[in-house]
Amino acid sequence: MRIAVFGANGPTGRHLTDQALAAGHEVVAVTRRPGSLPARPGLTVAVADATDPAAVHAALGGTDAALSALGARFSKETITTYSASATAITEGMARHGIKRLLVVSSSIADPNWRPAGAHFFNHVLDPLVNRRLGRTLHEDMRRMEAEIRATDLDWTLVRPSGLFEHPAVTDYRTAETSADGVFTARCDLAASMLHELEERRYVRTAMGVVTTAVKPNIAKLIWNEGVKKK
Repeated sequence: MRIAVFGANGPTGRHLTDQALAAGHEVVAVTRRPGSLPARPGLTVAVADATDPAAVHAALGGTDAALSALGARFSKETITTYSASATAITEGMARHGIKRLLVVSSSIADPNWRPAGAHFFNHVLDPLVNRRLGRTLHEDMRRMEAEIRATDLDWTLVRPSGLFEHPAVTDYRTAETSADGVFTARCDLAASMLHELEERRYVRTAMGVVTTAVKPNIAKLIWNEGVKKK
């Protein structure tokens, strides 16, 4: 399958690209920074801003599916990366007749998500980090989800919990709407997306993804994911 990966040079996008190539897919890596992606068999680099409709339309040509791993940092200002890219990608897919779309969102988009037994997270970290520091980011994720739900594409909204780095895919768990867990390794997130691309178990619904075999350092996770500048 020939797939377009948006945000291919980002933390999750790199896992997606590597795993997709290893699985035998052809990958069109859509990025604004092409020099950060080494040339490999099966890889085509498309230079594009994912919020630019014309550039996105050009990048999608000849592909069978689109996977978005775009992300943004916490900010007090209004964030539009997710919703603006959703507009450009879904319109481009419609013009090319491409149906399959998987987009990284967040467990926070499920208003009923509360990990079982995670008292400190539910009552301290979630209100402070997600609902306060990450408020504008998650607001735009919800706008993105609403926009995608309104299309007739075969979409899947992929909802990880707190993202962290881990060197190898684990025995991750998925569930409809959101999954019961606090953390998700990026390699597991990428693996779940590629599996769902083939399996089509969560078409036109949300898929939660969590890692249970390993856990990150919470302070380091907050710093790396929400505070530290790229």
